[in-house]
Amino acid sequence: MPISDANPFAIRETHNAKAVWTYKILSILTWLLAVITSIYYTYGVPHDGRHGRQSTIWGQNSLHPTPFSLNALIASLYWLALFLLQIAYLWHLFSKNTTHVQAAAGVGSHFIFNNLLQFAFVMLFVRAYFLIAEIILIINFLNLSFLYFRHATHPRLIHIPVVSGPLAWTFVALYWNGAIVFGAKHLAARLLANVAIWGILVYGWFFLDYTIGFELSILTASLGVHQFLIKTIAFQWIFAFTIMATLFVTTLLIAVPGIFGKEISFRREQDVVPSDQERAPLLDDQ
Repeated sequence: MPISDANPFAIRETHNAKAVWTYKILSILTWLLAVITSIYYTYGVPHDGRHGRQSTIWGQNSLHPTPFSLNALIASLYWLALFLLQIAYLWHLFSKNTTHVQAAAGVGSHFIFNNLLQFAFVMLFVRAYFLIAEIILIINFLNLSFLYFRHATHPRLIHIPVVSGPLAWTFVALYWNGAIVFGAKHLAARLLANVAIWGILVYGWFFLDYTIGFELSILTASLGVHQFLIKTIAFQWIFAFTIMATLFVTTLLIAVPGIFGKEISFRREQDVVPSDQERAPLLDDQ
């Protein structure tokens, strides 16, 4: 059997009935695993080992304040919206439309892997295994980045919940959890954080994808609100809100023309030369 046939992440034009049913079952099971775990540890504390360092997801956020700590309400609403949108993705797998099913199956392996990694991250984070949790985030960041560049043109109800939404979160979570790993509380770390935060803006501009732009705006708002509440006199929340506003406005400039089927052109109208005119000097009038 060719290696590509055994590789679940290989690009395939079509998926047979057996593969589609496998994606249906594993997608639902791993989605439920990620959802139930995330909701449970939003309120529940683990009770196995390392009792002094265990806490809820947002309990760890409060116990380890850093320049990248997030606002629990905004970040939780982000994940709630993402989980609900992922139901739309699951619906595509069960659609009677063959095109929808094949499109959903095309990203199925990455979606299942993302759910498993999200489950692992939560289990490690609430138990204060932050370094291993950071490694899990890096693996998932590579998984989702690979997915993005291979499937960036999928329908929005697949792209947002499976690709751009989890990718935007994972990128910000690398900052969030990474700051805890390195104990970013002293002055030098805060100064470094004042520079590093601008990476969110650069990352958002790199894609020129309005879905990631809006998602990063929401997550940066979460960062800005929490930083303002824990340290009013500081640059971090000012930078966060500046990045949020800049991302939102530039993303809006990209999104609105696209919604109406237009594209923004940065060339002056008189600079655009008709194709016939470009070829005219090469033509023989005789």
